Amino acid sequence: MLNSSLKQMAAALRANEISSVELTGLYLERIAAHNPSYNAYITVNPEMSLQQARLADEMLARGQAQPLTGIPIGQKDIFCAKGWRTTCGSKMLADFIAPYDAHVIEQFNAAGAINLGKTNMDEFAMGSSNETSYFGPVKNPWDQTRVPGGSSGGAASAVAARLCAAATGTDTGGSIRQPAALCGITGIKPTYGTVSRYGMIAFASSLDQAGPMARSAEDCALLLNAMTGFDERDSTSLQREKEDYVRDLDLPLKGLRIGLPREFFAEGLSPDVAARVEDALSEYRRLGAVTVDISLPNSKLAVPVYYVLAPAEASSNLSRYDGVRYGYRAPEYADITEMYEKSRSQGFGNEVKRRIMIGTYVLSHGYYDAYYLQAQKIRRLIAQDFAEAFKQCDVIMGPTSPSTAFRLGEKGDDPVQMYLSDIYTIAVNLAGLPGMSIPCGFGDNGMPVGMQIIGDYFSEARMLNAAHQYQLATDWHSRSPV
Repeated sequence: MLNSSLKQMAAALRANEISSVELTGLYLERIAAHNPSYNAYITVNPEMSLQQARLADEMLARGQAQPLTGIPIGQKDIFCAKGWRTTCGSKMLADFIAPYDAHVIEQFNAAGAINLGKTNMDEFAMGSSNETSYFGPVKNPWDQTRVPGGSSGGAASAVAARLCAAATGTDTGGSIRQPAALCGITGIKPTYGTVSRYGMIAFASSLDQAGPMARSAEDCALLLNAMTGFDERDSTSLQREKEDYVRDLDLPLKGLRIGLPREFFAEGLSPDVAARVEDALSEYRRLGAVTVDISLPNSKLAVPVYYVLAPAEASSNLSRYDGVRYGYRAPEYADITEMYEKSRSQGFGNEVKRRIMIGTYVLSHGYYDAYYLQAQKIRRLIAQDFAEAFKQCDVIMGPTSPSTAFRLGEKGDDPVQMYLSDIYTIAVNLAGLPGMSIPCGFGDNGMPVGMQIIGDYFSEARMLNAAHQYQLATDWHSRSPV
């Protein structure tokens, strides 16, 4: 059952071949046995999960099942869930119990899905390796000496290790796609605004977007059906009709135009990753797609632009953690100013402090025009590059990450090298476009390689179709480290 697709699990639940309580219990047993090794979950509450499972079984018995009813899902610990500890991977929120549900959690609850637990993550989603978590690094199930990617590394590790049927993640600069690539699973970041950010603890509000992580494109399509929808509580939520992202999965790929950006296949890309991506592109050509050479000339500026804009927004969003209203408060202080200083210095980790300081600097008087405003102008140029590219192609493909998973601690002393892990993913967030990563083989070290698919605005169904047809023709997505 652990290697079944979501559709197969749903069919087994409806046929009464297994109950949701039994299925949830199976995953809880695996978490108890293996989470000490992988550190994929921060919080597990079997009593709350099994209570949800019992309610799901009642829905199934009444014939009221939806596609995800009774399915156990891991929730990234950035989503508030009522009654659950919600830490965002930080000491600052280590004891915070959420009093309400995020919109994403509400959507899954309404669908009858089971919250299996809160998955580990880089602190406040700041990181590319899941090593900045206050609760310790997550291990990659394919090799526990290597990182799973970040910031949704706990979710990626849990899906790969079969510690959940699927999981949620968030993507600010690649934090769904990069860990999906490094752990050999499928993950999609939808168009900005299609999934509400209400109750999702903010990092960079103009970039953050929630999305699903699962074994296959078909599974991600089912999850996306539940996650999307207008929410008036989020001012950036788009008011548009819900889509059925499963609808186009079985369409043939004949004539699909795949754009290949020359900037994605240049210096810095590991030869083994390049070889696996080229193998995948050859399979797409065999399936009837055609490839087109394109250029994204401003994509080389995406990393420096991101590390001006994202820290600036983080500086503003994280100013609320002052030790007064909620979150960590220093135990000893002389006055309110010292309380602020000690609470923030003790409550935040080094990477979060680094980004807050960068963000405060670029927003300060005299530097706003020189850095922040210029970065916003280049962001517009990056979006225009994609608009021009989509006049020549239907989707864009290339590597998700320049290398396979690196070793724990390997890049900890060099923040710039760590930031370059997201060199192919960041531009997608800056433009607000949808993007996803699918497994396409293994590198020379036996670690998974991911290929990125980028679509135009609201083209998730087309992207999922391209991914699904490739996965019908290959078996990389079904490989398991356990």
